[in-house]
Amino acid sequence: MTKIASLEIDGKKYELPIVEGTEGELAIDIKSLRATTGGVTTIDPGYKNTGSCLSAITFLDGEKGILRYRGYSIEELAQKADFLEVAYLLIFGELPDNTQMAKFHDDIKAQSHVDEDIKKILDGFPKSAHPMGVLSSLTNALIAFNPSSVNVDSEEEMYQAIVRILGKFPVLTAWAYRKRSGLALDYGDDNLGYVDNFLKMMFKKPSGEYVSNPIIVDALDKLLILHGDHEQNCSTSTVRIVGSSHAGLFASVSAGINALWGPLHGGANQAVIEMLEAIKEDGGDTKKYMAKAKDKNDPFRLMGFGHRVYKNFDPRAKIIKVAANEVLNELGIDDPILEIARDLEKEALEDPYFVDRKLYPNVDFYSGIIYRALGIPTEMFTAMFALGRLPGWIAQWKEMRLRKEPIGRPRQIYIGENYRDFKEINDR
Repeated sequence: MTKIASLEIDGKKYELPIVEGTEGELAIDIKSLRATTGGVTTIDPGYKNTGSCLSAITFLDGEKGILRYRGYSIEELAQKADFLEVAYLLIFGELPDNTQMAKFHDDIKAQSHVDEDIKKILDGFPKSAHPMGVLSSLTNALIAFNPSSVNVDSEEEMYQAIVRILGKFPVLTAWAYRKRSGLALDYGDDNLGYVDNFLKMMFKKPSGEYVSNPIIVDALDKLLILHGDHEQNCSTSTVRIVGSSHAGLFASVSAGINALWGPLHGGANQAVIEMLEAIKEDGGDTKKYMAKAKDKNDPFRLMGFGHRVYKNFDPRAKIIKVAANEVLNELGIDDPILEIARDLEKEALEDPYFVDRKLYPNVDFYSGIIYRALGIPTEMFTAMFALGRLPGWIAQWKEMRLRKEPIGRPRQIYIGENYRDFKEINDR
Protein backbone atom coordinates (compact mmCIF):
# COMPACT_ATOMS: atom_id res chain seq x y z
CA MET A 1 0.00 0.00 0.00
CA THR A 2 1.34 3.43 -0.97
CA LYS A 3 2.18 5.61 2.01
CA ILE A 4 0.72 9.11 2.00
CA ALA A 5 1.67 12.32 3.81
CA SER A 6 -1.01 14.92 4.55
CA LEU A 7 -0.35 18.64 4.36
CA GLU A 8 -2.76 21.35 5.45
CA ILE A 9 -2.45 24.95 4.20
CA ASP A 10 -5.08 27.54 5.17
CA GLY A 11 -7.53 24.80 6.08
CA LYS A 12 -7.13 22.95 2.80
CA LYS A 13 -5.61 19.47 2.86
CA TYR A 14 -3.29 17.97 0.28
CA GLU A 15 -2.04 14.41 0.01
CA LEU A 16 1.53 13.73 -1.09
CA PRO A 17 2.99 10.28 -1.85
CA ILE A 18 5.87 8.93 0.21
CA VAL A 19 8.80 7.30 -1.57
CA GLU A 20 10.61 4.46 0.22
CA GLY A 21 14.18 3.49 -0.61
CA THR A 22 15.54 -0.05 -0.53
CA GLU A 23 17.11 0.59 2.90
CA GLY A 24 13.84 1.89 4.36
CA GLU A 25 14.53 5.60 3.91
CA LEU A 26 11.33 7.65 3.55
CA ALA A 27 10.87 10.84 1.54
CA ILE A 28 7.82 12.96 0.82
CA ASP A 29 7.47 13.39 -2.93
CA ILE A 30 6.76 17.10 -3.46
CA LYS A 31 7.28 17.37 -7.21
CA SER A 32 3.57 18.15 -7.72
CA LEU A 33 3.28 20.44 -4.66
CA ARG A 34 3.50 23.76 -6.50
CA ALA A 35 1.03 22.72 -9.17
CA THR A 36 -1.59 21.29 -6.80
CA THR A 37 -1.39 24.09 -4.22
CA GLY A 38 -1.37 26.97 -6.66
CA GLY A 39 2.20 28.08 -6.12
CA VAL A 40 3.33 26.89 -2.66
CA THR A 41 6.94 25.66 -2.56
CA THR A 42 9.29 24.51 0.20
CA ILE A 43 12.28 26.35 1.65
CA ASP A 44 15.33 24.31 2.69
CA PRO A 45 18.62 26.27 2.70
CA GLY A 46 21.50 23.95 1.91
CA TYR A 47 19.01 21.21 0.93
CA LYS A 48 19.65 19.45 4.26
CA ASN A 49 16.17 17.90 4.20
CA THR A 50 15.63 17.63 0.46
CA GLY A 51 16.34 14.60 -1.70
CA SER A 52 17.42 15.82 -5.14
CA CYS A 53 17.36 12.46 -6.90
CA LEU A 54 16.83 8.72 -6.73
CA SER A 55 20.22 7.00 -6.80
CA ALA A 56 21.45 3.41 -6.74
CA ILE A 57 25.13 4.23 -6.18
CA THR A 58 25.89 4.92 -2.50
CA PHE A 59 24.06 4.24 0.76
CA LEU A 60 25.08 6.24 3.79
CA ASP A 61 23.64 6.00 7.31
CA GLY A 62 25.37 8.60 9.46
CA GLU A 63 23.72 7.55 12.70
CA LYS A 64 24.90 3.95 12.41
CA GLY A 65 28.22 4.74 10.69
CA ILE A 66 27.40 2.75 7.53
CA LEU A 67 28.82 3.45 4.07
CA ARG A 68 28.20 1.12 1.13
CA TYR A 69 28.95 1.36 -2.58
CA ARG A 70 26.36 -0.49 -4.69
CA GLY A 71 25.51 -2.60 -1.62
CA TYR A 72 29.09 -3.54 -0.70
CA SER A 73 30.42 -2.32 2.66
CA ILE A 74 33.27 0.15 2.53
CA GLU A 75 35.17 -2.04 4.99
CA GLU A 76 35.08 -5.08 2.70
CA LEU A 77 35.90 -3.09 -0.43
CA ALA A 78 38.90 -1.41 1.20
CA GLN A 79 40.19 -4.76 2.42
CA LYS A 80 39.61 -6.91 -0.67
CA ALA A 81 39.40 -4.67 -3.76
CA ASP A 82 41.69 -2.17 -5.43
CA PHE A 83 40.78 1.33 -6.56
CA LEU A 84 40.11 0.48 -10.20
CA GLU A 85 37.81 -2.40 -9.20
CA VAL A 86 35.85 0.00 -7.00
CA ALA A 87 35.81 2.62 -9.77
CA TYR A 88 34.32 0.01 -12.13
CA LEU A 89 31.76 -0.95 -9.47
CA LEU A 90 30.68 2.64 -8.88
CA ILE A 91 30.41 3.48 -12.57
CA PHE A 92 28.95 0.28 -14.01
CA GLY A 93 27.07 -1.17 -11.03
CA GLU A 94 28.86 -4.52 -10.58
CA LEU A 95 32.34 -5.69 -9.62
CA PRO A 96 34.34 -6.67 -12.73
CA ASP A 97 35.55 -10.17 -13.52
CA ASN A 98 39.17 -10.77 -14.63
CA THR A 99 38.44 -10.15 -18.31
CA GLN A 100 36.47 -6.95 -17.66
CA MET A 101 39.14 -5.68 -15.28
CA ALA A 102 42.00 -6.31 -17.70
CA LYS A 103 40.14 -4.58 -20.54
CA PHE A 104 39.17 -1.64 -18.32
CA HIS A 105 42.76 -1.09 -17.22
CA ASP A 106 44.14 -1.50 -20.76
CA ASP A 107 41.59 0.94 -22.16
CA ILE A 108 42.41 3.50 -19.47
CA LYS A 109 46.14 3.19 -20.18
CA ALA A 110 45.43 3.64 -23.90
CA GLN A 111 43.72 6.94 -23.10
CA SER A 112 46.35 8.25 -20.68
CA HIS A 113 48.21 10.29 -23.30
CA VAL A 114 47.59 14.00 -22.88
CA ASP A 115 47.84 16.23 -25.94
CA GLU A 116 51.11 18.18 -26.03
CA ASP A 117 49.16 21.43 -26.41
CA ILE A 118 47.82 20.89 -22.86
CA LYS A 119 51.39 21.49 -21.72
CA LYS A 120 51.21 24.96 -23.27
CA ILE A 121 48.17 25.73 -21.14
CA LEU A 122 50.00 24.43 -18.07
CA ASP A 123 53.00 26.60 -18.92
CA GLY A 124 50.74 29.64 -18.78
CA PHE A 125 50.16 29.19 -15.04
CA PRO A 126 52.61 30.70 -12.56
CA LYS A 127 54.42 28.24 -10.33
CA SER A 128 52.46 29.65 -7.38
CA ALA A 129 49.07 28.72 -8.90
CA HIS A 130 46.96 26.51 -6.62
CA PRO A 131 46.86 22.91 -7.91
CA MET A 132 43.05 22.82 -7.74
CA GLY A 133 42.79 25.84 -10.02
CA VAL A 134 45.24 24.23 -12.41
CA LEU A 135 43.44 20.86 -12.27
CA SER A 136 40.03 22.41 -12.88
CA SER A 137 41.32 24.46 -15.80
CA LEU A 138 43.15 21.55 -17.45
CA THR A 139 40.13 19.25 -17.04
CA ASN A 140 37.92 21.86 -18.67
CA ALA A 141 40.53 22.32 -21.41
CA LEU A 142 40.15 18.65 -22.36
CA ILE A 143 36.86 19.66 -23.97
CA ALA A 144 38.76 21.58 -26.64
CA PHE A 145 40.64 18.42 -27.58
CA ASN A 146 37.51 16.25 -27.47
CA PRO A 147 34.86 18.68 -28.75
CA SER A 148 32.13 16.25 -29.84
CA SER A 149 29.36 15.74 -27.31
CA VAL A 150 28.80 12.25 -25.92
CA ASN A 151 25.71 10.39 -27.08
CA VAL A 152 24.53 9.07 -23.72
CA ASP A 153 22.35 6.48 -25.43
CA SER A 154 25.46 4.89 -26.94
CA GLU A 155 27.18 2.50 -24.53
CA GLU A 156 30.39 2.66 -26.55
CA GLU A 157 30.56 6.49 -26.57
CA MET A 158 29.83 6.61 -22.84
CA TYR A 159 32.49 3.99 -22.16
CA GLN A 160 35.10 5.84 -24.22
CA ALA A 161 34.37 9.12 -22.41
CA ILE A 162 34.72 7.35 -19.06
CA VAL A 163 38.07 5.63 -19.78
CA ARG A 164 39.34 8.83 -21.39
CA ILE A 165 38.90 10.93 -18.26
CA LEU A 166 40.07 8.11 -15.98
CA GLY A 167 43.23 7.86 -18.10
CA LYS A 168 44.01 11.57 -18.31
CA PHE A 169 42.96 12.81 -14.87
CA PRO A 170 45.85 11.20 -12.91
CA VAL A 171 48.28 12.71 -15.42
CA LEU A 172 46.80 16.17 -14.97
CA THR A 173 46.80 15.79 -11.17
CA ALA A 174 50.46 14.74 -11.13
CA TRP A 175 51.37 17.54 -13.53
CA ALA A 176 49.68 20.11 -11.27
CA TYR A 177 51.95 18.89 -8.46
CA ARG A 178 55.12 18.83 -10.57
CA LYS A 179 54.40 22.32 -11.90
CA ARG A 180 54.12 23.57 -8.33
CA SER A 181 57.30 21.72 -7.36
CA GLY A 182 59.35 22.84 -10.37
CA LEU A 183 59.80 19.28 -11.65
CA ALA A 184 59.80 18.09 -15.26
CA LEU A 185 56.52 16.46 -16.33
CA ASP A 186 56.34 12.66 -16.28
CA TYR A 187 54.07 10.41 -18.37
CA GLY A 188 54.33 7.35 -16.15
CA ASP A 189 54.79 3.70 -17.02
CA ASP A 190 52.13 1.44 -18.57
CA ASN A 191 53.67 -1.56 -16.81
CA LEU A 192 52.57 -0.23 -13.41
CA GLY A 193 49.16 -0.41 -11.80
CA TYR A 194 46.88 2.63 -11.79
CA VAL A 195 47.81 3.89 -8.31
CA ASP A 196 51.50 2.88 -8.53
CA ASN A 197 51.80 4.67 -11.87
CA PHE A 198 50.27 7.82 -10.37
CA LEU A 199 52.86 7.76 -7.57
CA LYS A 200 55.61 7.45 -10.18
CA MET A 201 54.24 10.43 -12.12
CA MET A 202 54.17 12.40 -8.88
CA PHE A 203 57.49 11.55 -7.30
CA LYS A 204 60.03 10.26 -9.85
CA LYS A 205 63.02 12.58 -9.88
CA PRO A 206 64.45 13.44 -13.34
CA SER A 207 67.82 11.88 -12.47
CA GLY A 208 66.55 9.04 -10.30
CA GLU A 209 64.67 5.79 -10.62
CA TYR A 210 61.19 5.24 -9.23
CA VAL A 211 61.03 2.43 -6.66
CA SER A 212 57.58 1.12 -5.84
CA ASN A 213 56.69 0.67 -2.15
CA PRO A 214 53.74 -1.74 -1.68
CA ILE A 215 52.80 -0.28 1.73
CA ILE A 216 52.54 3.23 0.31
CA VAL A 217 50.70 2.01 -2.79
CA ASP A 218 48.24 0.08 -0.60
CA ALA A 219 47.65 3.07 1.69
CA LEU A 220 46.95 5.43 -1.21
CA ASP A 221 44.78 2.78 -2.87
CA LYS A 222 42.66 2.60 0.29
CA LEU A 223 42.47 6.38 0.58
CA LEU A 224 41.20 6.70 -2.98
CA ILE A 225 38.61 3.95 -2.37
CA LEU A 226 37.38 5.69 0.78
CA HIS A 227 36.94 8.94 -1.15
CA GLY A 228 35.28 7.24 -4.14
CA ASP A 229 31.76 8.49 -3.48
CA HIS A 230 29.81 9.93 -0.59
CA GLU A 231 26.24 10.38 -1.75
CA GLN A 232 24.89 13.87 -2.61
CA ASN A 233 27.59 16.10 -1.14
CA CYS A 234 28.39 19.59 -2.44
CA SER A 235 30.71 18.61 -5.30
CA THR A 236 28.66 15.58 -6.38
CA SER A 237 25.46 17.62 -6.42
CA THR A 238 27.34 20.21 -8.48
CA VAL A 239 28.39 17.58 -11.03
CA ARG A 240 24.78 16.39 -11.34
CA ILE A 241 23.22 19.85 -11.62
CA VAL A 242 25.78 21.02 -14.20
CA GLY A 243 25.32 17.78 -16.11
CA SER A 244 21.54 18.20 -15.99
CA SER A 245 21.93 21.04 -18.52
CA HIS A 246 23.48 18.36 -20.78
CA ALA A 247 26.94 19.79 -20.22
CA GLY A 248 29.53 17.13 -21.02
CA LEU A 249 31.41 14.91 -18.60
CA PHE A 250 34.64 16.97 -18.61
CA ALA A 251 32.80 20.24 -17.96
CA SER A 252 30.71 18.67 -15.20
CA VAL A 253 33.77 17.15 -13.49
CA SER A 254 35.58 20.48 -13.75
CA ALA A 255 32.66 22.10 -11.92
CA GLY A 256 32.88 19.38 -9.27
CA ILE A 257 36.58 20.15 -8.76
CA ASN A 258 35.74 23.80 -8.12
CA ALA A 259 33.06 22.85 -5.60
CA LEU A 260 35.46 20.45 -3.86
CA TRP A 261 38.09 23.22 -3.62
CA GLY A 262 36.12 25.03 -0.92
CA PRO A 263 37.56 24.72 2.62
CA LEU A 264 34.21 23.50 3.98
CA HIS A 265 34.29 20.51 1.63
CA GLY A 266 37.51 19.06 0.20
CA GLY A 267 39.85 21.34 2.10
CA ALA A 268 39.20 19.75 5.47
CA ASN A 269 42.34 17.57 5.50
CA GLN A 270 44.45 20.60 4.62
CA ALA A 271 42.85 22.44 7.54
CA VAL A 272 43.93 19.59 9.84
CA ILE A 273 47.62 20.01 8.97
CA GLU A 274 47.38 23.80 9.21
CA MET A 275 45.88 23.39 12.69
CA LEU A 276 48.65 21.00 13.74
CA GLU A 277 51.29 23.43 12.46
CA ALA A 278 49.66 26.24 14.45
CA ILE A 279 49.74 24.11 17.60
CA LYS A 280 53.42 23.34 16.99
CA GLU A 281 54.24 27.04 16.55
CA ASP A 282 52.53 27.70 19.87
CA GLY A 283 54.69 25.20 21.73
CA GLY A 284 52.91 21.92 20.91
CA ASP A 285 50.80 21.74 24.09
CA THR A 286 47.92 19.49 22.97
CA LYS A 287 46.16 19.62 26.36
CA LYS A 288 45.93 23.39 26.04
CA TYR A 289 44.21 23.06 22.67
CA MET A 290 41.89 20.30 23.85
CA ALA A 291 40.75 22.69 26.59
CA LYS A 292 40.28 25.46 24.03
CA ALA A 293 38.17 23.11 21.88
CA LYS A 294 35.86 22.46 24.85
CA ASP A 295 35.51 26.16 25.71
CA LYS A 296 32.35 27.49 24.04
CA ASN A 297 33.68 31.04 24.25
CA ASP A 298 36.92 30.17 22.44
CA PRO A 299 36.84 30.49 18.62
CA PHE A 300 39.33 27.62 18.19
CA ARG A 301 37.95 24.61 16.33
CA LEU A 302 39.48 21.15 16.49
CA MET A 303 39.75 20.18 12.82
CA GLY A 304 39.42 16.57 11.71
CA PHE A 305 37.15 15.45 14.56
CA GLY A 306 33.47 14.66 14.19
CA HIS A 307 31.53 14.77 10.93
CA ARG A 308 28.42 16.60 9.79
CA VAL A 309 26.91 13.39 8.38
CA TYR A 310 28.31 10.70 10.67
CA LYS A 311 26.91 10.85 14.19
CA ASN A 312 29.06 7.89 15.11
CA PHE A 313 32.64 6.93 14.20
CA ASP A 314 33.37 7.67 10.54
CA PRO A 315 33.69 4.11 9.11
CA ARG A 316 36.36 5.35 6.69
CA ALA A 317 38.48 6.64 9.58
CA LYS A 318 38.71 3.18 11.18
CA ILE A 319 40.17 1.80 7.94
CA ILE A 320 42.61 4.58 7.17
CA LYS A 321 43.85 4.83 10.77
CA VAL A 322 45.46 1.40 10.30
CA ALA A 323 46.98 2.44 6.97
CA ALA A 324 48.30 5.67 8.51
CA ASN A 325 50.12 3.74 11.22
CA GLU A 326 51.59 1.36 8.62
CA VAL A 327 52.87 4.26 6.50
CA LEU A 328 54.41 6.05 9.49
CA ASN A 329 56.10 2.85 10.67
CA GLU A 330 57.35 2.06 7.16
CA LEU A 331 58.81 5.49 6.54
CA GLY A 332 60.12 5.95 10.08
CA ILE A 333 59.43 9.67 9.94
CA ASP A 334 60.38 11.82 12.90
CA ASP A 335 57.97 14.72 12.47
CA PRO A 336 56.75 16.77 15.47
CA ILE A 337 53.56 17.59 13.58
CA LEU A 338 52.67 13.90 13.33
CA GLU A 339 53.48 13.41 17.02
CA ILE A 340 51.07 16.22 17.88
CA ALA A 341 48.43 14.48 15.74
CA ARG A 342 48.93 11.22 17.64
CA ASP A 343 48.67 13.02 20.99
CA LEU A 344 45.44 14.76 19.94
CA GLU A 345 43.99 11.47 18.72
CA LYS A 346 44.84 9.69 21.98
CA GLU A 347 43.40 12.43 24.16
CA ALA A 348 40.20 12.77 22.12
CA LEU A 349 39.53 9.02 22.23
CA GLU A 350 39.90 9.03 26.02
CA ASP A 351 38.29 12.38 26.94
CA PRO A 352 34.61 11.94 28.02
CA TYR A 353 33.74 15.33 26.46
CA PHE A 354 34.66 14.08 22.98
CA VAL A 355 33.57 10.46 23.50
CA ASP A 356 30.10 11.45 24.76
CA ARG A 357 29.63 13.77 21.79
CA LYS A 358 31.04 11.16 19.38
CA LEU A 359 33.69 13.62 18.19
CA TYR A 360 36.01 10.93 16.89
CA PRO A 361 38.88 11.48 14.43
CA ASN A 362 37.46 11.40 10.89
CA VAL A 363 38.89 10.43 7.49
CA ASP A 364 40.22 13.97 6.92
CA PHE A 365 42.33 13.72 10.08
CA TYR A 366 44.10 10.54 8.99
CA SER A 367 44.32 11.35 5.27
CA GLY A 368 46.13 14.60 6.08
CA ILE A 369 48.62 12.66 8.19
CA ILE A 370 49.29 10.17 5.37
CA TYR A 371 49.71 12.86 2.71
CA ARG A 372 52.13 14.78 4.90
CA ALA A 373 54.12 11.61 5.61
CA LEU A 374 54.39 10.98 1.85
CA GLY A 375 55.79 14.45 1.32
CA ILE A 376 52.71 15.77 -0.46
CA PRO A 377 52.31 19.52 0.20
CA THR A 378 49.11 20.68 1.89
CA GLU A 379 47.89 22.58 -1.17
CA MET A 380 47.82 19.24 -3.06
CA PHE A 381 45.60 17.47 -0.51
CA THR A 382 42.33 18.50 -2.18
CA ALA A 383 43.64 17.47 -5.60
CA MET A 384 44.32 14.01 -4.14
CA PHE A 385 40.74 13.98 -2.85
CA ALA A 386 39.53 14.84 -6.38
CA LEU A 387 41.44 11.89 -7.84
CA GLY A 388 39.64 9.56 -5.44
CA ARG A 389 36.23 11.17 -5.97
CA LEU A 390 36.49 11.03 -9.80
CA PRO A 391 34.76 7.62 -10.19
CA GLY A 392 31.89 8.80 -7.99
CA TRP A 393 31.45 11.96 -10.06
CA ILE A 394 31.48 9.89 -13.25
CA ALA A 395 28.95 7.41 -11.82
CA GLN A 396 26.63 10.18 -10.63
CA TRP A 397 26.83 12.04 -13.97
CA LYS A 398 26.18 8.81 -15.89
CA GLU A 399 23.23 7.85 -13.68
CA MET A 400 21.68 11.32 -13.96
CA ARG A 401 21.95 11.37 -17.77
CA LEU A 402 20.67 7.81 -18.24
CA ARG A 403 17.70 8.50 -15.97
CA LYS A 404 16.85 11.51 -18.17
CA GLU A 405 16.62 13.74 -15.13
CA PRO A 406 15.29 17.26 -15.81
CA ILE A 407 17.53 20.29 -15.69
CA GLY A 408 18.18 21.43 -12.12
CA ARG A 409 16.23 24.56 -11.29
CA PRO A 410 15.69 25.25 -7.57
CA ARG A 411 12.94 27.65 -6.49
CA GLN A 412 13.32 30.58 -4.12
CA ILE A 413 11.25 32.72 -1.79
CA TYR A 414 11.65 36.36 -2.81
CA ILE A 415 12.30 38.77 0.13
CA GLY A 416 13.26 41.92 -1.81
CA GLU A 417 11.47 45.21 -2.49
CA ASN A 418 7.88 45.30 -3.77
CA TYR A 419 7.03 47.11 -6.99
CA ARG A 420 8.58 50.59 -7.27
CA ASP A 421 8.18 53.33 -9.87
CA PHE A 422 11.33 54.16 -11.79
CA LYS A 423 12.76 57.63 -11.20
CA GLU A 424 14.88 59.46 -13.73
CA ILE A 425 18.50 59.91 -12.61
CA ASN A 426 18.05 63.65 -11.93
CA ASP A 427 15.10 62.92 -9.60
CA ARG A 428 16.83 60.32 -7.41
